[in-house]
Amino acid sequence: MIAEDAESLAALHDRELTADMIAALRAADFPSCLGLLPQSQAAVTAWRAMAMGVAALPDAADRQAFDELAAEYAAIYLTGAHGASPCESVWTDDDHLTCQAPMFQMRDIYEAAGLVATDWRQRPDDHLVPQLLYIAHAARQAGTDDDLRRIATVLDEHPLRWLPDFAARVTLRSASAFYVGLAVLTAAWLDACRDALAAQVGAPRPPAPVHAAPHNDFPAPDA
Repeated sequence: MIAEDAESLAALHDRELTADMIAALRAADFPSCLGLLPQSQAAVTAWRAMAMGVAALPDAADRQAFDELAAEYAAIYLTGAHGASPCESVWTDDDHLTCQAPMFQMRDIYEAAGLVATDWRQRPDDHLVPQLLYIAHAARQAGTDDDLRRIATVLDEHPLRWLPDFAARVTLRSASAFYVGLAVLTAAWLDACRDALAAQVGAPRPPAPVHAAPHNDFPAPDA
């Protein structure tokens, strides 16, 4: 359940939408098809925002709408135009720089799990996509409660430290209902995932982290 959900979310953050991807989202009734279901009111709101974003996606023939979606994808994930970096370092480093300590920490985590990020120059190891793919891999390989507790620790120390701010920034800056919904849903899903692990293996959550203020401007990386 966790693995499949994380892979689905990673695929949507990974690349621009295509007509085939949109058709698949609609056929699956995304995000209702996710295995983790929203428990809190905030999570319900996030799931609804994503459903509205999917409903707003264009038909295959609407090339202008596809161009606008591609521009929004680039502004968030490629050019930094929205200042909504998909990399952890930019949110947690004092100077908002890319390729800082979290990148090397995530690299060590991947290596311990037998994973290697493809090309850190194109996509740093602390990028959202490899973080989600790590969660998917670790959940699929987990055989003991300790394995699940390790996933919970990675969530606490990495994506949950910065995804709420990423989602807030995308919400403020993006004109795309789909990408706003995806950012908010991903943050809410990670939160729900952490709650599920806490309930399953008795891994209490640490005090809420202090996030970077989402209204502060900072240079976003090129990756």
